[in-house]
Amino acid sequence: MIHETDAERADAQAEHAEHADRAEHADRAEHAEPAEPTVPQGAGPWPGGRVAWPDDPRYDPELLEHGDARNVVDRYRYWRMDAIVADLDTRRHPFHVAIENWQHDLNIGSIVRTANAFAAETVHIIGRRRWNKRGAMVTDRYQHLAYHPDVADFVAWARTEGLPIIAVDNVEGSRPVDDVDLPERCVLLFGQEGPGLSDAALAAADHVVEITQYGSTRSINASAAAAIVMHEWVRRHARR
Repeated sequence: MIHETDAERADAQAEHAEHADRAEHADRAEHAEPAEPTVPQGAGPWPGGRVAWPDDPRYDPELLEHGDARNVVDRYRYWRMDAIVADLDTRRHPFHVAIENWQHDLNIGSIVRTANAFAAETVHIIGRRRWNKRGAMVTDRYQHLAYHPDVADFVAWARTEGLPIIAVDNVEGSRPVDDVDLPERCVLLFGQEGPGLSDAALAAADHVVEITQYGSTRSINASAAAAIVMHEWVRRHARR
């Protein structure tokens, strides 16, 4: 029999407390409302003071007066958030993004951020309504989001909209995405880090694609895979 010494017991208790503290901190961070990120190249107050402010309702007086350090492209500098969303709505692309959310996956926020960068129409969260928003860097405020309680509800929506479901997973029978004719109107479906897509999601897909790899690892990060496939769509269909 191996007896645990007092020192070993103390170390184990300290390690347990540390893990509990990290878990509590992560939970608080997940559900806290994130602040708008700032960028070093943000703009200061509008030059010339109030008399020089643009006569345009899209501009936010608070930003004009105090400066705009948000992480937005120069086109939207000083604009109100609702004005940015309205402008994006005039030129969003006709592809949707869907993500299964059955476990605590930090990649979801990053996928939302990429969907915003490529002007996806809507991001659909399947499963748990609550998801970790830290990786989104507040881009979810500019991106349309929809929620589906399960795969069946999501599939019913896609069929009603006439959108083919393009599942992304490196499973038996999947085809390289660069060899597949990606439809202009479609929904790109991604799974969780590790387990990938559920059986129900794969069964509902019209096509299953994968990213060709050349190294030793079996798979790449879920958010990286999503970015590659979204850019593949953009490369083929987007208009500059």
